[in-house]
Amino acid sequence: MTDRISTGMMYGQSLSGMLVRQKQLNTLQQQLATGQKLVTAKDDPVAAGTAVGLDRALAELERFGKNANTVANRLGLQENVLAQAGDYMIRVNELAIQANNSSLSDQDRQAIAAELRSIYDGMLSVANSTDGSGRYLFGGSADDAAPFSRTSGGVAYHGDQTQRRVEVAPETFVKDATPGSEIFMRVRTGDGTMDASAQAANTGTGVIAGYGRDSGGAWNGESYRIVFTGAGAYDVLDGTGATVGGGTWSAGEDITHGGVRIAIDGQPAPGDAFDVGPAGTRDVFATLQNLIGTLESSPASLAGQAARQNALQAAMRDVARASEQMIDARAAGGAQLAAIDDAGAVREANDVTVQGTLSELRDLDYAEAITRFQLESTALQTAQTVFTRMQGLSLFNLLR
Repeated sequence: MTDRISTGMMYGQSLSGMLVRQKQLNTLQQQLATGQKLVTAKDDPVAAGTAVGLDRALAELERFGKNANTVANRLGLQENVLAQAGDYMIRVNELAIQANNSSLSDQDRQAIAAELRSIYDGMLSVANSTDGSGRYLFGGSADDAAPFSRTSGGVAYHGDQTQRRVEVAPETFVKDATPGSEIFMRVRTGDGTMDASAQAANTGTGVIAGYGRDSGGAWNGESYRIVFTGAGAYDVLDGTGATVGGGTWSAGEDITHGGVRIAIDGQPAPGDAFDVGPAGTRDVFATLQNLIGTLESSPASLAGQAARQNALQAAMRDVARASEQMIDARAAGGAQLAAIDDAGAVREANDVTVQGTLSELRDLDYAEAITRFQLESTALQTAQTVFTRMQGLSLFNLLR
């Protein structure tokens, strides 16, 4: 059997070779024009699929960056707002100390109360601060409406207790602004653990000079009431009203029972009572309102003046706790801002790594591409020359 070499076959092979060279040249021209090694997915399906996944990773990093910017803005504004609120509380403490001076007149105290009313309004405005985009800082997740409003009984909180967690880097979350209920509303009274107060119906001049845990015993968190029965004698009642102790007392001495102690100055009258037990909670606005009400009162009796002094001292303790709570909130916000900075460094490192991998997959090696382009151009020219010469070949030329 013999293979037949036809003119059509030779023309077809030459044409096919030139078309392949032209296609390769077109691909190289597109690569050189775009600077991309992967012009279409068919150039390298595996590399193209990997590149798409890396593009998604870059988009995710960009989204994390936007999240971080938003939260950082809100936390930065929270820091500024809480600094202003802290300044208010410092001034309130100064005014409370000033008002506790027995040499002040009722008019002096009412002037102080007027300044406290201005601070009260400023504190409410601060608590309703926004982040510049119409969202309220201290409303929790319900941040589309003002979280605080005046009511007949004081100030009400309308937000929730949700503190959003936002992803700012792969598997790295930071907390958004603290809900206002945790800053302005749920403030521990007294020393934060224990509190003491005088009964409003007291008729003597007894004033709480101090209280706390007794070093000689363990306190189980129970509440006690000290009731003076006369001639320096007192009974200790537990939370149910049952008498659990008693003794005699002299001004300035500590009364101790069940791991707690309380010191009382002045002279309590028979029937006067003082409570000591676990600290409760009170909102900042109620503390300010109580202080204002105390300063606007004008007691004429010694018992009334003692009650005012007890109220002033209780207000100063509560103001101190509120200031500490705001400082704690600022510290927590600062920790979140530090975490955002750390997450930014992680995102930057990841971005550099992903961009480098994408460059290896997509970016064109110009030196190699130009060399291949020249080789393909030479090969195409050679194929065209061979085809041209082949057109002139004929058996008739051999017979001449």
